[in-house]
Amino acid sequence: MAGVSNLLFSLLLLTASSVITTALPDKTGSGQINSNSVLVALLDSHYTELAELVEKALLLQTLEEAVGQHNITIFAPRNEALERNLDPEFKSFLLQPKNLKSLQTLLMFHILPKRITSPQLSASSVVSHRSLSNDHLHFTTGKVNSAVITKPDDVTRPDGIIHGIERLLIPRSVQEDFNRRRNLRSISAVLPEGAPEVDPRTHRLKKKPAPVPAGAPPVLPVYDAMSPGPSLAPAPAPGPGGPRHHFNGEAQVKDFIHTLLHYGGYNEMADILVNLTSLATEMGRLVSEGYVLTVLAPNDEAMAKLTTDQLSEPGAPEQIMYYHIIPEYQTEESMYNSVRRFGKIRYDSLRFPHKVEAQEADGSVKFGHGDGSAYLFDPDIYTDGRISVQGIDGVLFPEEEIPVEKKSAGPVVKKTAKPRRGNQFLINFKHLNFGR
Repeated sequence: MAGVSNLLFSLLLLTASSVITTALPDKTGSGQINSNSVLVALLDSHYTELAELVEKALLLQTLEEAVGQHNITIFAPRNEALERNLDPEFKSFLLQPKNLKSLQTLLMFHILPKRITSPQLSASSVVSHRSLSNDHLHFTTGKVNSAVITKPDDVTRPDGIIHGIERLLIPRSVQEDFNRRRNLRSISAVLPEGAPEVDPRTHRLKKKPAPVPAGAPPVLPVYDAMSPGPSLAPAPAPGPGGPRHHFNGEAQVKDFIHTLLHYGGYNEMADILVNLTSLATEMGRLVSEGYVLTVLAPNDEAMAKLTTDQLSEPGAPEQIMYYHIIPEYQTEESMYNSVRRFGKIRYDSLRFPHKVEAQEADGSVKFGHGDGSAYLFDPDIYTDGRISVQGIDGVLFPEEEIPVEKKSAGPVVKKTAKPRRGNQFLINFKHLNFGR
């Protein structure tokens, strides 16, 4: 009887332990993963380039939720495929903030919402599985979408598995998006350069202009295309929809504003462009006519330092923004090379006649004067060949003009630009000479 009792007791212990083991989950719950997860293994693996892209694409939370629901299979390209064998232009496209969705789609294309082991990958017949990007991966004899699986079952964990592959897998939607942007850039990108020279007396080009082909930069200065002030005649440039309407400026402006919001830290700038002023509409019209713009965008921390007095005057937000828009296409590289070579550069702004001064400082580009200066803080937030957005860490103001001759009997009077009301990108532009 004692032997029977011991046997029954042992059976009860085994049954209880199996029930407890079954009841314990692999995950810690609340969207978190344990240290034995395939995601932790990916971040700690030798697939460092892929792990870095996953973090840049903000996909960790999405993948944690996927692992909490089912096993996953990751096809990880070797580091060399992402470091040296990937087209630099395509890699730059993926890493731009405005193309985050394309990067996420590409990475999710490498992940299946199920567990696929090496025996299942060696089937001779073609098998298709839907990835987390909702695109299908096709498998046949040790290959996935014609890419050789170099290290099957390289990393195995209870909630997933990682297979090493020879190259990056690119879904058709991402390739098409890249091709569209590259084609647009090929017809719209221009080198940083000044506008053609205009005779200030007649306000006409000094030479008869040649016919303007589609996609070429406009021959007249940007000020001619702006909405006129109340005392000026209509601008001579054709309006939207005219024969030179080659670009979708409205879509490009909308794209760069969305990029500002997604980038983070520039919400105040986007709010002024869209809600407090009509600058977004004006910029879209200019880009549609073929003009190029560089926006020096102060971040939210800098905008928060503006006082009520600086914003309370009629037209003050417009005047501030005009001074931060340069009617040229400049990138971080082109501006830095210029200040390194020439020392100080003075760029025209849309707040005529004030210019934005730039110089090299601390290995970066500094704009403005003295305490009112700002550094290039977030370079190339948005660059599409027509609009360039450069983040700066301060709000710029024109240097106030002080008369050279001072009368001893009276106080010194500072001349300041008086803001005008209304839609006034065009401010006393007729005497501007764009010749460099």
